[in-house]
Amino acid sequence: MTTDKIILGTVQFGCEYGINSAGHPDTDMVREILKEAARSGIRTLDTSSAYGNAESVLGECMLPESGFNIISKYPKQDRSVSDVFSESLKRLHKKHLYGYLMHHFSIYREHPSVWNDFVRLRDNGLVDRIGFSLYSPEELEIILNDNIDFNLVQIPRNIFDRKFDPYLPELKRRGVEIHVRSTFLQGLFFKDRYKLPEKLLPLGKYLLELDSIAQNTEMGIVQLALGFNIQNDMIDKVLIGVDNVSQLRDNINSIPEKPVNPDIRVMEQELLNPVNWN
Repeated sequence: MTTDKIILGTVQFGCEYGINSAGHPDTDMVREILKEAARSGIRTLDTSSAYGNAESVLGECMLPESGFNIISKYPKQDRSVSDVFSESLKRLHKKHLYGYLMHHFSIYREHPSVWNDFVRLRDNGLVDRIGFSLYSPEELEIILNDNIDFNLVQIPRNIFDRKFDPYLPELKRRGVEIHVRSTFLQGLFFKDRYKLPEKLLPLGKYLLELDSIAQNTEMGIVQLALGFNIQNDMIDKVLIGVDNVSQLRDNINSIPEKPVNPDIRVMEQELLNPVNWN
């Protein structure tokens, strides 16, 4: 399986992220991660102006010849889409982005007309694809019912969280490029099953079920989680984040050649959104 289906997430480059965060890597490590990504065939990076100084770090560390496609996001704030986008271009040392997403759906819910600013960016040739970073199917239903002309979406999906799956065929029919994040449920899949935070204790039984499937299939957790998303033909790109080069290599080497579809049904769906972990 080629690695061009992987997107390298960069939130770790600008701030601490995930339940197992070890802090963000320094610029030397970021350079090595980006070099390894380019060597491995990864062609897309995901960032946001909301990720601390991640955009500036990328702008400093990317080699011009690497040719990465960049996706960034517009977070909720007072400044215009055009101004924030222009600042992102400057920090990234780019004249054009592959994708630009609305980072928080509440922006569209409160001010639907802001979408026109995204369309103008695309019409002016400053970005190829525009769309939304979503958390719930209810958000997706709103923009589908509004017939919004978007061609990129980023959604959570992993072995525990399949809530967007019924919408994948319709998204493909509309020509929307589908990117998925939270493949490892923000690192929860690697947390000690017997040392979970109190609020996440109900997920312990499902993590043990995942362990049992891994043992029975003689596959690691990383293999199962990556295979679940990467080997799904409905999904165009799979976003992963790493703290160092070794993690990136391990992830790449763990991509299975055959589809995997562990059948785990989580009842406590509200706990699959990290917003509810605090």
